Amino acid sequence: MAIDNDKVNEALSAVIDPNTGTDLVKSRSARNIRIEGNAVHLDIELGYPAASQIEPLRARVTEALHAAGAREVHANITFRIVAHTVQRGLKVLPNVRNIIAVASGKGGVGKSTVAANLALALAAEGARVGMLDADIYGPSQPTMLGITGRPESTDGKSFDPMEGHGIQVSSIGFLVDPDQPMIWRGPMVTSALQQLLMLTNWRDLDYLVIDMPPGTGDIQLTLAQQVPVTGAVIVTTPQDIALIDAMRGLRMFEKVGVPILGLVENMATHICSQCGHEEHIFGAGGAARMAQQFGVDVLGALPLDIRIREDADGGNPTVAAQPDSPIAETYKAIARRVAVRIAERAKDLSGKMPAIKIVNT
Repeated sequence: MAIDNDKVNEALSAVIDPNTGTDLVKSRSARNIRIEGNAVHLDIELGYPAASQIEPLRARVTEALHAAGAREVHANITFRIVAHTVQRGLKVLPNVRNIIAVASGKGGVGKSTVAANLALALAAEGARVGMLDADIYGPSQPTMLGITGRPESTDGKSFDPMEGHGIQVSSIGFLVDPDQPMIWRGPMVTSALQQLLMLTNWRDLDYLVIDMPPGTGDIQLTLAQQVPVTGAVIVTTPQDIALIDAMRGLRMFEKVGVPILGLVENMATHICSQCGHEEHIFGAGGAARMAQQFGVDVLGALPLDIRIREDADGGNPTVAAQPDSPIAETYKAIARRVAVRIAERAKDLSGKMPAIKIVNT
């Protein structure tokens, strides 16, 4: 049975990308299809980092095309991450394609741990990732990522990011002593954060994850208005008190035109380290109710597990310390969902628009 273009398209339209829920034809991921006898050559380009997904997807494509009559299938699967739109009036940073703000309405919900593991999960899937620790009063990313030392400056004006676990990192924690309190008022904090963002020599990042300070005050609002954010991830626990504050954080981003990429429910259940018993000590279903109320997605739920705390305190977050563990797989699934939500947004074309000059003749 000879294979032709119609059979190829029909076969590919039945292959659903499990991360987007869309088939390869409708999403225009399949391209450059060539038929040589009974051999099919094609390229598949994904819009999100998917290193762990390439081989499973290749297997599904091969199976579908074999069933359609192809004897040989040569599927070249890649991914390409582009810049997407940000708030009106702001421009995408030159060396940063997309900025993800990880925020919470209050402290104590594990936002920084989620941010660190999210950044590492995106990197594990093949993206170039940076981390900006925006919590001036309590910078925790240097400890969580196990990075010590001070950044170097070659020109006396800007500085290179520190590196750990394959990601680029900038934090006020690298510039002050660990026991030095930051007794600064709001305008000074905002100015320091702007400098950390703009004066760090980020190198060709697909994603910059910003670990936002907790709360919804003037500092957070100013950041949301002045930093070109592609989308925000809200971290909460199932507890009603945490959800109330998370709603305030969500509303803040909505007011300044930052899309909500979804919710992460942290400490959703507690897993006993002795017997493995799992229980909802902070309540159940809180993030799902909030997501339904505001029309957003729950990106994933993470347990209150001693290993997550131990890994972060040891400077080796779970995604790096235990990359094949169920918890790391959950973080990676959340990272892919975040990246897919970004890929579905409108692309930023400002860099491709020609400059218009008016010349008197």
